[in-house]
Amino acid sequence: MKLYQFFASPFPTRVRLMLYAKGLTFEIVEPPGFGSSKLPKGDYLKINPLGRVPTLVLDDGRALPESEVICEYLEETFPSPPLLPADPWQRAQVRLLTRICDIYLVMAMVPLFDLLATRRAEWDRTVIDAAADKVAEALAALEFYIGGNGYAVGPSLTVADGALAPMLILAEEWAPSVFGTAPPLHRFAKLSAYWRAVQADPIVSRVVRETRDAIAQSRRQRLEAER
Repeated sequence: MKLYQFFASPFPTRVRLMLYAKGLTFEIVEPPGFGSSKLPKGDYLKINPLGRVPTLVLDDGRALPESEVICEYLEETFPSPPLLPADPWQRAQVRLLTRICDIYLVMAMVPLFDLLATRRAEWDRTVIDAAADKVAEALAALEFYIGGNGYAVGPSLTVADGALAPMLILAEEWAPSVFGTAPPLHRFAKLSAYWRAVQADPIVSRVVRETRDAIAQSRRQRLEAER
């Protein structure tokens, strides 16, 4: 299998977490046109006409886009070890946390992502502050639903942890360092406890390290481009 992805993007991270957890062998391919790359996406659009990452290409050449769809496919095709709980209510909680993350937390940060396409001198502080408020609202919803056993749901790793880990890095570390906003997690006791605990999991630790390294590299490239 091949995973077309970009390490600084949060969406491929949950797919990598599943692939790592299930012990599957795969090749990582980083297509052009993502992050600070000015190259056209070119032939990647023949693999995924949506032009987004991730895309999982199977050994037989079939290509599957969209992280949520890929994760569902992997869970159904490679059910051991499971990354969805057996209990229907807990499964629903996994999907709920992932949905809150994708719809509310990601969308709250879109204005910040958009600012990266402009020069720092053009950044509007009111846009940044409004985005930070929306991020806090999304985190408050996660605070309400997050599990208390060291993982997002239940006592073991699930795909919800793969969804949350990169977004909490972006909210707590990336946005404050780039835009000068206050780190928000200290306002949410349960979510802060979860974030401290879940990073002890070796697979979460791996994807967290990959995400932090990619964000640091992207920031260096941006700073060099602004000189």
